[in-house]
Amino acid sequence: MSEPASLSSGIAARYATAVFDLAKDDAALDALESDIDALEGAMAESQDLRDLIHSPIYSRPDQAAAMGALATKMGLSGIVGNTLKLMASKRRLFVLPQLLRALRERIAEEKGEVTADVTSAKALSKAQTDKLAKTLKDRVGADVKINATVDESLIGGLVIKVGSTMIDTSIASKLGQLQNSMKEVG
Repeated sequence: MSEPASLSSGIAARYATAVFDLAKDDAALDALESDIDALEGAMAESQDLRDLIHSPIYSRPDQAAAMGALATKMGLSGIVGNTLKLMASKRRLFVLPQLLRALRERIAEEKGEVTADVTSAKALSKAQTDKLAKTLKDRVGADVKINATVDESLIGGLVIKVGSTMIDTSIASKLGQLQNSMKEVG
């Protein structure tokens, strides 16, 4: 792992441990999970928020004020709001995406859940997602939360990642295998 990535993940892990422990002590894990969802949604939708998090042109007080206002406007819990302001004052907002990922992993572990990253050629219906979650639960022996994304280049099928296991049933992958087989023959 490169040093900057290692540094970021280390910083994120320390903040995640502190935030998770505080939320767990206050029996506020559900509120923490909804705060994570809200922040991930806001970061996905707002280029301005992503710029605020990553740009060095904003001063510490400006970042802290902006994050405080954002937390209030979004109705985030006190733990998350104060953490965002602290991170801004310490110039650590750049690790926010890793922090959210680490918190999500800790909450899933606490609930006994496993997250499966599922990529499909078209959006899965609720019934398909539920059936896939049940099938994966039977296979891995734990509740499975589906993190679904769409990638039309797959043509059809699914790519499923659960932990270190990857299952690729996509048509694009099968076509690639066929192409490699044809090269070996000819």
